[in-house]
Amino acid sequence: MKPVTIYDTTLRDGTQGTGISFSILDKIRVAQRLDAFGVDYIEGGWPGSNPRDAAFFSEAAKLEWKNAKITAFGSTRRGGVAVEADAQVKLLLDAQTPVVTIVGKTWLLHVTQVLNVAPDENLSMIADTVAFLKKNGREVFYDAEHFFDSYKDDPKYSLDTLRAARDAGADVLVLCDTNGGSLPEEIARITAEVVSELKCPVGIHTHNDCGLGVANALAAVRAGACQVQGTMNGYGERVGNCNLTTIIPTLQVKMGLPCVPDLTQLREVSRFVDELANVPQDIRAPYVGTAAFTHKGGLHVHAVQKIARSYEHMDPTMVGNSQTILVSDMSGQSNILAKAAELGFSFQKGAPEVSAILKTVKETEALGYEFEAADASFDLLIRRTLGRITRLFDLKEYHCSFRQSEDHKFTTCEATVKLLVNGTAEYTVEEGDGPVNALDAALRKALRPFYSWIDSVRLADYKVRIIDGSRGTAAKTRVLVVSTDGNSTWGTVGVSDNIIEASWLALVDSYEFFATRAGSAK
Repeated sequence: MKPVTIYDTTLRDGTQGTGISFSILDKIRVAQRLDAFGVDYIEGGWPGSNPRDAAFFSEAAKLEWKNAKITAFGSTRRGGVAVEADAQVKLLLDAQTPVVTIVGKTWLLHVTQVLNVAPDENLSMIADTVAFLKKNGREVFYDAEHFFDSYKDDPKYSLDTLRAARDAGADVLVLCDTNGGSLPEEIARITAEVVSELKCPVGIHTHNDCGLGVANALAAVRAGACQVQGTMNGYGERVGNCNLTTIIPTLQVKMGLPCVPDLTQLREVSRFVDELANVPQDIRAPYVGTAAFTHKGGLHVHAVQKIARSYEHMDPTMVGNSQTILVSDMSGQSNILAKAAELGFSFQKGAPEVSAILKTVKETEALGYEFEAADASFDLLIRRTLGRITRLFDLKEYHCSFRQSEDHKFTTCEATVKLLVNGTAEYTVEEGDGPVNALDAALRKALRPFYSWIDSVRLADYKVRIIDGSRGTAAKTRVLVVSTDGNSTWGTVGVSDNIIEASWLALVDSYEFFATRAGSAK
């Protein structure tokens, strides 16, 4: 067994953060990417809290998970209610996950003034729920909410709540710094006392309210914790949770504690999650940020070009990042090679085609493109740069219009498309539920006589990001489209000052990628 397991709660605790939201498809895609990355546990949500989480568990039950165990989250039974009769507990079993995490009250402040139950009844609520879930074959983690605040007030009762969970069969007792107000020395001391007293597996769940989420989790690991809970990119309630993109490489590289099989995927996973969450990447994020290994002139550049470790604490390629010297055009080849290899291309470092691809990537990224969640567009970029792709059509013209009557009783969006397909002129008109939907319908209508597969491809998701908001309504727009054929999904991206054009570019990439992959382009 690994000395420390990683428990990801991005899809539950992370979505409690301001501005963070995932669709059902987003949640599945994030979970699959985390599974491929090698995270041990993925908390999918609270099946009793909302239809979206319930739908996630229904979809997750149909999929094969290679590395991670999908986990459902809930609470102990209600006070005065038998555990077998508690509807919320039943939903945890209905989620069909191999692992269930339940949260319980540890702090008497919450027990008596929030739950309004007697201290002994709270202990029974914990024990009954853990025992019931274990009897039904689940691996059970017990999250001791507000544990550190509770322990400072009343160590005896705090330990009694943990004993109730342990004696009922909990596999890991997770100590939660729910308010994020503890200091590393407090976390270390209390965690060590718990490990010594209870002699059972202990985990740590920290929040970042004092900017110490990662430091506190590391302190707990040093004191004996064997599970770390956190979120990708530090998403979470208030200012966030322990950031897994920071603590995973710190544990693995700095402390020699293996966490994931291939740490070089870290930066890509971080950016993938940011893109699906539709939030800007933090360029100054440790390890994975664009600025993490960037040097900007002066003595630093002179030194780092001779000896990288003179101004870098580690090799950036270990986390999938790269050294960037802003005055150099040679940075970034390792990233291109790694990503191209993932997509099935094989190049030698320094080869002319790699330089050409890198040049194209830099030019497109300068326009606002991001490819982390748009592998299909990156695949096409490589093929276009190398001249290895045949376009499905030549565009002559497209047009979108929106009409609304004065009394608002009549609205319609209409799109026209003029193409040359295999030498044949096509002119189509379609209406839709918006300009992009109408444009997509007109494009499909034009291509349908030539490409029978067009109706097997459908749009699964559509996201819009304003890149330079300071320009107001003239800001540049990035559109991310996720498409599926029912068996797999792929992402494409388009960028323009015009949201319609950005959408068109992403749509066309989606169809051209499918045709190229299937060998259907004529």
